[in-house]
Amino acid sequence: MEIDKAIRECDDRRLQTKYNNATYVVQRALALYSIEEVAFSFNGGKDSTVLLHILRAGYFLHKKGQNSVNGDLKDFPIRTIYFESPCAFPEINSFTYDTAAIYGLQIDTISLDFKSGLEALLKEKPIRAIFLGVRIGDPTAVGQEQFSPSSPGWPPFMRLNPILDWSYRDVWAFLLTCKVNYCSLYDQGYTSIGSIYDTVPNSLLCISNSSNKFKPAYLLADGRLERAGRAKRPSTSTGGQIPAESNGLTSQDSYKNSMLTASIIAVGDEILFGNLEDLLGPYLCRKLHSIGWSVLQHSAVHNNIDSVAEEVERQKSKSDMVFIYGGVGPLHSDVTIAGIAKAFGVRLAPDEEFEEYLRHIIGDQCTGDRNEMAQLPEGITELWHHDKLSVPLIKCENVIILSATNVPEMEKQWDCWIELAKSSDLLALLEPYVSKHVTTSLSDVEIAQPLSKLCLEFPDLYIGCYRNARYGSLIVSFKGKDLTRIESAIKALQKKFQPSAFIETK
Repeated sequence: MEIDKAIRECDDRRLQTKYNNATYVVQRALALYSIEEVAFSFNGGKDSTVLLHILRAGYFLHKKGQNSVNGDLKDFPIRTIYFESPCAFPEINSFTYDTAAIYGLQIDTISLDFKSGLEALLKEKPIRAIFLGVRIGDPTAVGQEQFSPSSPGWPPFMRLNPILDWSYRDVWAFLLTCKVNYCSLYDQGYTSIGSIYDTVPNSLLCISNSSNKFKPAYLLADGRLERAGRAKRPSTSTGGQIPAESNGLTSQDSYKNSMLTASIIAVGDEILFGNLEDLLGPYLCRKLHSIGWSVLQHSAVHNNIDSVAEEVERQKSKSDMVFIYGGVGPLHSDVTIAGIAKAFGVRLAPDEEFEEYLRHIIGDQCTGDRNEMAQLPEGITELWHHDKLSVPLIKCENVIILSATNVPEMEKQWDCWIELAKSSDLLALLEPYVSKHVTTSLSDVEIAQPLSKLCLEFPDLYIGCYRNARYGSLIVSFKGKDLTRIESAIKALQKKFQPSAFIETK
């Protein structure tokens, strides 16, 4: 079978893994259902074209396992459904019917909408399962698995999704490796094809010296932007990206006179069990105060997806920015990214750009884990690149994921984040916090009431008390953005007691 042979002989190990997994789903489905009970929804698009050939290969392997087939398959016995629409591109219609003729597809053309058409078809035919070319990045993929029952309110059938975990890169790697025909629109710059009313060539593929000539779809560098050619997406002036004001901080100007807040989340059982002292959180607190941001909360959570999700969900709505560290990597306890995806209610999707970075670092080691590590929250993730970082910083709306495990690494990532955020005009550098401290031998009871009154007199300052861990002396700290106000507060406190009751310290 030519598809199976082409994949086996190629050098793309990732594609081979994706192909093996997809054809396994097909073989498993054909073992559960008879040929009469399955159907294939074909729409002429790139994903659907990949699925057609995956089905052909999977059927070949299924029959081969039964010792009932040899060589290539001419006819394809699985019933094919095509929902014909007056809004479809003529090229899509032509490609669909030409493909049906080439591969002997038993095609049922339905002119009704998808739901009504399925209801009519399932009443007439004994179909129990339908193969769909759904991928994880598709809007309809949320909540689906490779075998997923139809949604409530729809006619009952099993949705079969062999290529659910495939990325844009995987699709084109398959089509080009197998050298199969695909719709000609993809060679004209279309990267995701809907109707004639909501689809245009992807502006990211526009040839610079021409306004109406485009590179082919397989040259799109960032597969996350495949739907940038849909008319309902953001305009090309933003390069297909979600506008900054809806994806994290807005421009610096809007925050010039505001207070910005941050939350810090540490992920790690070792912190909660007391096995490891958390040095990164205090470091981030100091850095955030140095750029004038107020830290609302610094918390630690277990290495548990639900724990991470619950804390991120709480903090992302309270703070302008959330910094999270720990629990990032290939280990079973590294659940941070999955927890963030759950907090935002999105799935983890393969990110081909991020995987390229991991491939350079990991090489051929840990091939199974590598693909898992390259899964990022779908639709909300930005990769921030810096020459000093081997792997980009990950930003999910207003959540920054830091992979640092020690202070030097954190310092490097912080400096890079500051530089990148400033260059993108997404960081407001406010007046930094300054602080002073005084120490006293007085007891808590003696200073409690005067200190409470002082807080009312200076509401713009953070005034706190703590005991020196080594000497046990009481320290009063003053933090704010106006050094003059801090000095006035210290003098006011000293006036309430005997001279030298409070001594300024570093």
